[in-house]
Amino acid sequence: MDITTVLGLLLGIGFLGTAIMSGNGGIGLFIDMPSIMLVGGGTLSVMLINYPAGDIKQLVAVSMRTLFFKLGSSTGEIQRVIEYATLARKEGLLALESKLRDVEDTFFAKGIQLVIDGFPSETVRDIMQLEAMWQLQRHSAGKKMLDQIAGYAPAFGMIGTLVGLVQMLSSLSDPSQIGGGMAVALLTTLYGAILANLFAMPMAAKLDVRAKEEALLRDLMIEGIVAIQSGDGPQLIKEKLKTFVAPRSREQIGA
Repeated sequence: MDITTVLGLLLGIGFLGTAIMSGNGGIGLFIDMPSIMLVGGGTLSVMLINYPAGDIKQLVAVSMRTLFFKLGSSTGEIQRVIEYATLARKEGLLALESKLRDVEDTFFAKGIQLVIDGFPSETVRDIMQLEAMWQLQRHSAGKKMLDQIAGYAPAFGMIGTLVGLVQMLSSLSDPSQIGGGMAVALLTTLYGAILANLFAMPMAAKLDVRAKEEALLRDLMIEGIVAIQSGDGPQLIKEKLKTFVAPRSREQIGA
């Protein structure tokens, strides 16, 4: 779990709730089902128009990566590659098969399996680079969808404001109806702003950061696995892969 993302969401919701509760009327004053339906339902409807249902489901899965998926560290991956290179150097590439059951990262496991199967290093690199490219494309598609939600939600908030104003102006002769129209007019704008600025935009930004971090880690894995396939020594592999980490972190990589 990414604790910073969860902490940021909890803090944002907490500060917003505290500001609402500290005023007169409490939280009930800020709950209006027609406004929720207009912003939430309207945003969902245009997303369904833009994308097939499968992509919407994929958006949920990709978005969850900002909360519940944690990348391994570059230094840890370098240590693992060095360990595998040492084993391959001593016992041969087929000895790596005993390590596969302990590998949770499917990308790394696939690369090692290609090495065990005897594919040349150029083929291993091409296949893994293609796999990494498609992973990055899926993340980019998820970010684009979140960016669109961040644009549509405030737009439907503005539509709700116009709807509420029409209702309010049509009821000026009946003061008891003015409050409902005003609530829709203001709360839809509030809901749209919250959905865009507290959820969609930050998650899109985190997904972009996560995609770049993962792409760098994938490049590190590719170089390490290809080096193992090529028969490079562990020390040479370590020196190559050190270029992927900041100088201050390189001392963490053991001999």
